[in-house]
Amino acid sequence: DGAKEIVLFVDEFTNYNDVETGIKAARLFNRLGYRISILPHKESGRTFLSKGLLRKARKIAEYNIGLLKDHVSEDVPLVGIEPSAILTFRDEYPDLAGPASKPDALKLAANSYLYDEFLVREFPDPLKTGLSFSGEKKEILLHGHCQQKAIASTVPSRKILSWPEHYSVKEIPSGCCGMAGSFGYEKEHYDLSMKVGELVLFPEIRKSDPAVLLAVPGTSCRHQVMDGTGRRAWHPLEILFDALA
Repeated sequence: DGAKEIVLFVDEFTNYNDVETGIKAARLFNRLGYRISILPHKESGRTFLSKGLLRKARKIAEYNIGLLKDHVSEDVPLVGIEPSAILTFRDEYPDLAGPASKPDALKLAANSYLYDEFLVREFPDPLKTGLSFSGEKKEILLHGHCQQKAIASTVPSRKILSWPEHYSVKEIPSGCCGMAGSFGYEKEHYDLSMKVGELVLFPEIRKSDPAVLLAVPGTSCRHQVMDGTGRRAWHPLEILFDALA
């Protein structure tokens, strides 16, 4: 039927905590003309890596490489929603893979995209998306994910959030939100986690108008924003989907 295809990586956070985000992401990709495959992959391994459990992370990586290697290619890329999960394929999987699976890991890494990178690559001209957006005027504050800043870029996030004609986007010049995966959930780190949030992120959000939309791609960052400011933050794909006319 000529439909373009992607393999959607439904990470552990989207699958269990942020289900609505995943549904809206899938519906947005469908509206853009993509046929989505979701394979029975394991979690990304990010949570094990963050705790130094490398043997467990390696087993997960080897399983996912073996499962995805024959399905992901230049024509059918792997696209992810949560930065820390999908970027594991680019950053850690080639190092975790054994000699036999290393070439497949490198091929996966070359064809794995964060949602915003993929959309900007596919639609350098936003007028060619075929999407109609609401004429409402909205201001958006973007807080970039640390992993995204280190491995990729927040520029594509700003670009796709500007697709609706009357949406204006400003990036908060923040570092880490303070949550750092599960760090801020741990009793002994809670106070430090909040102090990190208070450096830049929380004050910038508090001084913004309550009508301003908060675009925050990372799941732990969204929880930190809610805990630190009482404001709801949205994944950029949710903001885009909700802007559709």
